[in-house]
Amino acid sequence: MIAANGVFSQKFQFRVRFFLRYLLVLTGLNLVWEFAHMPLYTLAAEGTTAAIVYSAIHCTIGDMMIGGFALLAAVFLFGSDQWPATGQTRVLAAALVFGVGYTVFSEWLNIEVRGAWAYTEAMPIVPLIRTGLSPLLQWLVVPVIAYFWATRGFSVQNTGLTPAK
Repeated sequence: MIAANGVFSQKFQFRVRFFLRYLLVLTGLNLVWEFAHMPLYTLAAEGTTAAIVYSAIHCTIGDMMIGGFALLAAVFLFGSDQWPATGQTRVLAAALVFGVGYTVFSEWLNIEVRGAWAYTEAMPIVPLIRTGLSPLLQWLVVPVIAYFWATRGFSVQNTGLTPAK
């Protein structure tokens, strides 16, 4: 992590930049998604404008934390010393599993157990897991876009990583 001269290694610096780029895009897209699918929740019809804005921002911050922790866990569990030069698909797949898994749990907890929010009749429900289609798609689409945007312009030469053989 830290080179002999006390400066963070090129590899570490690249990974930090990658993670920050990922979080930036993930957060921005999740904010847009939260407002876009708000009409599928009863809050859109029943809540005040302030409550709707607060909810979207609150959920976006949660999405950023979930997405960040999902990616970190995936890198630690499935990444190699050479990630992201190698193992990108494995890490992204694991991050998606973690994000979707948490989403299914959170939707169940907050709808079925706590009653913290509710779907409108317009929300398509995925039958087996009884989760709304929109939040499920959110965790399949947004992290993929953010991940590929974060790797945009990626070249092994500017990372300190060894290319896969």
